[in-house]
Amino acid sequence: MAAGSTPPLLAAVAGVLLVFLAPAVSGDGATLESVPDLVKAMYVNIESFPCVRLLNLSGEIGCSNPGHGQIIAPVVRFNSIDQLVQPSAVLLPLDQMSDFFLRVSNDPELYHKVAGVLVESNGVHNSLLELSPDRKFPQEDFAPYSNVSHDWNPAGSGIMWNRYDFPAFLLSEESTQTLRKIADKNAKSNNGYQANVAEFDLVMQTTKAETHDSESCLKEQSCLPLGGQSVWASLPAMSNESMKHQKPIIMVVASQDSASFFRDRSLGADSPLSGLIALLTAVDALSHLHDLSKLKKQLVFAAFDGEAWGYLGSRKFLQELDEGDDSVNGINSSMIEQVLEIGSVGKGISQGHPLFYAHAARNSSISEKMLDALQSGSDSLGSDNVKVKPAAASNPGVPPSSLMAFMRKNTSTSGVVLEDFDSQFSNRFYHSYLDNPANINSSEIAAAAALVARSLYILATADMPVDLITLNNIKVNVTLVEELIGCLLTCDPGLSCGLANSFISPSNSCPSHYVGVFQDSPPSTQFPAYADDTSRFIWNFLADRTGTMAGNTSSCTGKCGDESEICVGAEVEGGGRCVVSTTRYVPAYSTRLKFEDNAWHVLPVNLSDPMGAADPVWTESYWNTISLRVYAVQSTSSDWLVLLAGLSVTAVSYLGVIVGRTYISKITKRD
Repeated sequence: MAAGSTPPLLAAVAGVLLVFLAPAVSGDGATLESVPDLVKAMYVNIESFPCVRLLNLSGEIGCSNPGHGQIIAPVVRFNSIDQLVQPSAVLLPLDQMSDFFLRVSNDPELYHKVAGVLVESNGVHNSLLELSPDRKFPQEDFAPYSNVSHDWNPAGSGIMWNRYDFPAFLLSEESTQTLRKIADKNAKSNNGYQANVAEFDLVMQTTKAETHDSESCLKEQSCLPLGGQSVWASLPAMSNESMKHQKPIIMVVASQDSASFFRDRSLGADSPLSGLIALLTAVDALSHLHDLSKLKKQLVFAAFDGEAWGYLGSRKFLQELDEGDDSVNGINSSMIEQVLEIGSVGKGISQGHPLFYAHAARNSSISEKMLDALQSGSDSLGSDNVKVKPAAASNPGVPPSSLMAFMRKNTSTSGVVLEDFDSQFSNRFYHSYLDNPANINSSEIAAAAALVARSLYILATADMPVDLITLNNIKVNVTLVEELIGCLLTCDPGLSCGLANSFISPSNSCPSHYVGVFQDSPPSTQFPAYADDTSRFIWNFLADRTGTMAGNTSSCTGKCGDESEICVGAEVEGGGRCVVSTTRYVPAYSTRLKFEDNAWHVLPVNLSDPMGAADPVWTESYWNTISLRVYAVQSTSSDWLVLLAGLSVTAVSYLGVIVGRTYISKITKRD
């Protein structure tokens, strides 16, 4: 009988809790009818995007809980921070983000009163003029020139390169509204007791293991190196015969990754994805030409990963060339004659017409030929009025770009970076989550793609007369540009778009262009296990556009019969198709790292790697879970009241059980 009384007892206690807690958690008049309703009302999971802990050889950046446990703190508005009397979760307007983090870094008293930061994500999109958490000269240590005081990024605050021993999250638009209501409830509390709190779970493994730099955390295996997969392809495909009689190579490169204060909000629409989209569109335009094999020079296109974190992709690519690895079979560094990089091209407009700037690597006859080819390409577009100008001679050199890696490797490299700015970034949201599709113009990207495609054709003809009919027939698919923007820069359709679904089965429809981590030993084959959605899409797209149909038309799900063939669309239902194409993955991670004995090791600086001494060797901490939720807590008086009520219910229930048992015993004896 005593055991059978337990459920009624729990129900009675829950009922009392409902009576006393309902006013605190409902707030909006909602009716709580059950314990699950109570739990749901008390604990609200907040959609948000974290700032996480990254490490390098000299220390740490980013955010983390300061200890091994969760952080619980009352939610307050930013305008109340000067009146803080206890550590609190600060609800921060986006337009105050840079100033706040700079102030916190320089004000120890305020720092200790900040338990966590919740950054709002809406309400300022139309009025915010600039937000860039990167430095004014991004990655200045890799510059191939000494003047690093130039402000390429005037909006840069540098806050993403500091260490914060408190959690910080970017809220979604819906979550922003929720947290505003909660902060207002706390502000209106009559007795000054702030009953609504945020619970941050952002415990980093490097904090728990007390490993505070990349070398120590890799040794203790509490972190993984940043890295991914770059992709390159030749147009046309290289045959065994063409490899024996190699032509000079024109490298056309773009970056495929971005960075942000908040890890999973790294879209990089203008910087650098507009350049990547222009590259893919130019490849598509050139792929429709016949007799490309008759051109005097070989076109090689590359999309480098990890460029935002020490030019990981381009530097590793150059190292693989030096070592003659399989990933770059068919090309060698001595054959690279010219490098054309497509940088930020999504905002290139002046007086209503597309305008781009050509930043030359060095004054040489080859660089002059590249500038002339760009000008001729511009002239050939006629009524489209696409203009290109040489960048100002007063600039210290090329802007932050992959070309820097080529120049540091070989000082005689001739190259040009095509950008939508002259002396300073036109993108005021560089490496911010606001560098989204609203920050670019598809028509400018299409114009850049047309300019690049025609200029490449002119360069590849070398000393041959340019076929004007063929040149004028090089036209870009504007619809493709818009489709690539939808696939690579939005969640709807995102990587669930028809174009992507014809090639890959994405792990997530919402794209993010953060480089990620290199999880295991670098692959020895051309089928890496951990290539992310973006890299796999680029690989399949380039293979499709640069390839020709193989003799075997049956579907494939992996390798094809001939070594010159690769399987495009192997992930899709029904299998893919084999094409003859020279498209390959190249691992992108620090050249200062080696995977040996199932662990990563930091190598000493190699004199043959001129950028190795500047390499920070970025790593990312492990973590178990990351979460953010809010709930109401009771005041001390309310806690005592609930305790007394619970004890009363327990006592009454116990007495009821005793009386019931006595009564039943008497009846049983009479019977």
